[in-house]
Amino acid sequence: MTTEGAHRKIIHIDMDAFYASVEQRDFPEYRGKPLVVGGSPEGRGGVVATASYEARKFGIRSAMSSKTAQRLCPEAIFVFPRFDAYKAVSNHIREIFRRYTDIIEPLSLDEAYLDVTMDKQGIGSAIEIATQIKDAIRTELQLTASAGVSINKFVAKIASDMNKPDGLTFIGPSRLEAFMEALVVEKFFGVGKVTAAKMKAMGLHTGADLKQLSEAEMIRHFGKPGKFYYQIVRGIDNRAVQPHRETKSVSVEDTYQDDLITKETMLPELETLSGRLSKRLERYGLKGRTVTVKFKFHDFTLMTRSLSLSEWINDHESILDAVKIILEKAALEDKRVRLLGVGLSNFDQQHTDEKQLRLF
Repeated sequence: MTTEGAHRKIIHIDMDAFYASVEQRDFPEYRGKPLVVGGSPEGRGGVVATASYEARKFGIRSAMSSKTAQRLCPEAIFVFPRFDAYKAVSNHIREIFRRYTDIIEPLSLDEAYLDVTMDKQGIGSAIEIATQIKDAIRTELQLTASAGVSINKFVAKIASDMNKPDGLTFIGPSRLEAFMEALVVEKFFGVGKVTAAKMKAMGLHTGADLKQLSEAEMIRHFGKPGKFYYQIVRGIDNRAVQPHRETKSVSVEDTYQDDLITKETMLPELETLSGRLSKRLERYGLKGRTVTVKFKFHDFTLMTRSLSLSEWINDHESILDAVKIILEKAALEDKRVRLLGVGLSNFDQQHTDEKQLRLF
C-alpha cells in the first residue's frame, strides 16, 4: 500500500530479443548473425516468433511470415523454438524479481510488471532496483533486459522500449506531462490501427492534440474508451500490478475499413490473425484446445463460433486448420463482416481423449 498522495514505483522489465538471445547464448555459432526463431528453416512456412537484432536490421520482425523474412535476408539462420529452455530461463528471471517484490504481473515469458513501492530489501529507489535486476540477469543468465521505471504501468511499459537493447529509462512525475504530450497516438494503450486512423483524420497526431479535447468530446468521438484516453493522456493510469494473474484465453482481432462480404475474402485475414495469435501464444508459453472465431457484423451484432480439439495446440497451422472448419460451417449468408477475431482458450490440464472434433 502507498501512503495517500504518494506515487507508486512501477518497473516494466522486457527481455531483449528473448528467444533469439537464448539461442545465441547457448550456441556460439549463432552469435553476431541474423537469427530467426520460428518458421521453417527453408522459409517455406510459419511465423517469426523472435528475430535477433542482427536480423532486425534487415526489417525482419515478430509475426512476419518466415517466407518474407527469408526474402528480406537470404542468409538468415532459422531455428525452431525450444520452449523448455525459454521457460527455464523465465523461471530464473522471476526468481530474481522475487528478491525485491512479490507484486509481479507476468505478461509473457520475457516481460513483467513489478510494483516496488515497498520493496523487500528496503532499497527505496526503483531505479536502483531496476539496475540491480538488470545486472543480475546479465551476470547469472548472460542475457540483457531493458527496463522502464515510472509511477504507473502505461508509462513504465513505454519507457522500457525507448532505449533497447539493454536500456533503462526513468520517466518521473516532473517529466510525465511533457512525455505524454509528445507521444504519438499509436503508442497510447488501447489505440489500434482503426482508432489511430480516425484520430489522424481529425487532426489528432500526438498526446498534446488529444489533450485539447474535453472528456465529453473524447467519449462522443471514441465511445467508452474515450474516457480512458482522456485520463491516460494526462498520465493517469490507476491499474494495479496484478500478481498471480491467470490467463483464461488469448485472442487477436482486427477491424476492417471495408466490410468483408465473402468467405473467400475473410480467409486471408483469418490466416493473418492465426499467425499473430500463434506468435502471442508462443511468447506466453501456452497451449490450448479450444479455437474461437469472432465475427462482428455491419450492424455491430456479434457472433462467435468455437471448435474443441483433442490435442493441445499453439502453432499457426493447427490454429488455421480449426479456423477453416469454423469458417466453413458458419452461417454468413447476406452478412457484412467489419471485424474478425481468433482466440485460443481451455488452457487447463483436463486432458479429455476426444476422438472427434466437436463444433459448439
